[in-house]
Amino acid sequence: MKKLISLTFIFVLGLYLIGFAQDEEASEPLSISGSVDTYWKYDFSGNANQPTWFGTDQSSVSLGMVNVVLSQTVGKATFVGDLAFGPRGDGSGDSSGAATAPGSIQNLYVAYSLSDVVTITGGFMGTFIGYEVISPTANFNYSGSYLFSNGPFQNAGIKADFAISDKVGLMVGLFSSQWDSYTADPTEGMDNIGTQLSLAPVDGWDVYLNYITGSKFAQWDITTGYQISDPFYIGLNVSENTKYDLDETGFFGIAGYVQYAVSDVTSFGVRYETFDDKDDAKYSSITFSANIKAGPLTIIPEFRMDSSDMDSFIDSKEVNTDKFSQFALAAVYSF
Repeated sequence: MKKLISLTFIFVLGLYLIGFAQDEEASEPLSISGSVDTYWKYDFSGNANQPTWFGTDQSSVSLGMVNVVLSQTVGKATFVGDLAFGPRGDGSGDSSGAATAPGSIQNLYVAYSLSDVVTITGGFMGTFIGYEVISPTANFNYSGSYLFSNGPFQNAGIKADFAISDKVGLMVGLFSSQWDSYTADPTEGMDNIGTQLSLAPVDGWDVYLNYITGSKFAQWDITTGYQISDPFYIGLNVSENTKYDLDETGFFGIAGYVQYAVSDVTSFGVRYETFDDKDDAKYSSITFSANIKAGPLTIIPEFRMDSSDMDSFIDSKEVNTDKFSQFALAAVYSF
């Protein structure tokens, strides 16, 4: 397996160098983009109950992250370097094993288009699993779902994308056994096989059928979104993870999204989720969010209510309870 990976890397590198020499003049300018976000959140119990990824600070003006994305295409070759500085990024990306590091790598990869149909990509990439992503600019809701919080966030490896038609795409890849890390477990290496079938049955409707499996876990995932009309959008994520660790069994969840734009400036949306942590409790959550835009700035007021089949939270009297509610106000600036 190691020899196969080495030969594949050498082959792709050779194609990259040949393509770079041939297409050196067909260069796009370096692109710099990203975002800055901050938030205030208050749990009505007076406690920090939210168990999902990021945004757990209570009654304080808190940092999100500074996200800087560099990318460029020269001929058939492309690179992307995506760096984050702040708690939102440190909670997901690889910080060389240190969760308190000042910065984290969200994406760092190179890609080469062998043809209009086939593209090879290698490096550290945002995962193809799931609906939500790390960047706040690509999510309608500011807080994260249970499905998103349980990952993966990123996969390191090499993949091939096939643009079969305008309506059908296929990805097949070999990934690291470790989630959210750009270094593999040396005893297991690159033993995860992942695939994605993407479909566009009609204009405005996208469907992604995802699967990844290896020595530590297997996970299937369905992600879909349909722009019914200019103002009206619905989305759905269904996923199940099976872990092979004797101490953990995995999870299953369903999250639904509905959004409606009342104008070019203001949109309203709701996310409902049910999540079964097979090692712990079952949760349900409903989140109401608004997106109010002022140029590159988006203000996100958000009200969230969660419940559990166990007393997983703490109420205002410091007594265990099965539910909580909170309000958050976030500001996201994109550039």
